[in-house]
Amino acid sequence: MLALLTHILAVLLPFLSVFLILLILVQRGRGGGLVGAFGGMGGQSAFGAKAGDLFTRITVVTVCFWIICCIIVLLGMKQAGNTRSSRFGDGNVTTPVTTPIDSSAPVTTPIPASTPTSTE
Repeated sequence: MLALLTHILAVLLPFLSVFLILLILVQRGRGGGLVGAFGGMGGQSAFGAKAGDLFTRITVVTVCFWIICCIIVLLGMKQAGNTRSSRFGDGNVTTPVTTPIDSSAPVTTPIPASTPTSTE
């Protein structure tokens, strides 16, 4: 059940993020908001006198929903990461065997055999 909810919210989260960005940009701040920057009347006066309070409430609810979605998606990913180790193998990690270097032994580097080239 959590896996299905995680997938649904993972698809919904980018759209919710874009909506939240646009909602914040439309709000009227000290500078007049994005609407005022493009020559509009501003967020509050374009949408009515009480639009500032409405935008603030919608923003708070949207941010709360966005945070809850992020937490659920992260919990779902954490649970899926614990149970889906067979997708990438059996989950066993092997470490390479290393031997200690003998400081008295000379270091040799293998030289690849050269292949004769024929020139015509």
